[in-house]
Amino acid sequence: MSAQSKSSAAPSPEDDSAVNEPAVRRPFFSQVLAELGRVVWPSRQQLFSESVSVILMVAMSAAAVAASNRLFSWISNRVFLG
Repeated sequence: MSAQSKSSAAPSPEDDSAVNEPAVRRPFFSQVLAELGRVVWPSRQQLFSESVSVILMVAMSAAAVAASNRLFSWISNRVFLG
């Protein structure tokens, strides 16, 4: 290869990212802050009510899994242990 063809080759992405890393971070963080400014944050009452509903649904799901576990455990004990 000649020296001219080497110089006209495009630089690899690894070389480019190390040089431009600090310049890329600034716009990223400013864009993150701009997006956080557009977020519609819930009120205290809405946060409380939705948290309670999530906790209740998790508790109900855990109870359903526990009940089915006990049922299948009882059935398997009757079948296999006589």
